[in-house]
Amino acid sequence: MSNATTATPAIVVVTGAFGALGTAVARAFHATGVRLALIDLALPAAELQAEFDGAGHMLLGGADLADVEATRKVMAAIAMRFGGIDVLVNVAGGFHWEKVADGDVATWDSLYTMNLRSAVVACKSALPAMLERGSGRIINIGAGAAAKAGLGMGAYAASKSGVQRLTEALSEEVKDRHITVNAILPGIIDTPRNRADMPQADFTRWVSPDAIAKVILFLASAEAAPITGAAIPVFGRG
Repeated sequence: MSNATTATPAIVVVTGAFGALGTAVARAFHATGVRLALIDLALPAAELQAEFDGAGHMLLGGADLADVEATRKVMAAIAMRFGGIDVLVNVAGGFHWEKVADGDVATWDSLYTMNLRSAVVACKSALPAMLERGSGRIINIGAGAAAKAGLGMGAYAASKSGVQRLTEALSEEVKDRHITVNAILPGIIDTPRNRADMPQADFTRWVSPDAIAKVILFLASAEAAPITGAAIPVFGRG
């Protein structure tokens, strides 16, 4: 973690923490002995609640990351309880396949809010604690599909492309403050939802949540200090 050389365990915030990828990321960090604040608009399953809440972490369901003031208060509460924030992983987001001609413009607004606005608001809200601490790591989840939108992927690709631009701009803004900002660009993630939606696909070519989590752990580490503003493809076998 970013403060791995100190005696204090790192404080890691994961948004979208109760979905398939967010849970994998949370478990990977938990195994390293950090203190976790897990945030999601959804509520945690009872099993997850027992696994993490009993270990002294914070589980915050019902958190609307599109709400600037509410998110600011959440991040401030995390920093107050744990003494700061070292790592922010922005997993929160969503997907919707829809063509432009017979689709709804509201889909573009919805995916912008879920994928880009949530990341901007979370970054802005966590930055004061990182700046006060004097270092930090921000890891955003973009998408490999953002490089070129396919059929029905316009709104999703546009919002995830925005995540990449956010990553680049913020990395320049804070690079002299010992805060790194990077993005992971996953291919199709091997989740139960994706398997149900694409039952004829070759799942062995997809990337697992655990594999993505390992890359995130590296970017949160002291060894990754020279890396900032990067967009790292994590495609599995594609």
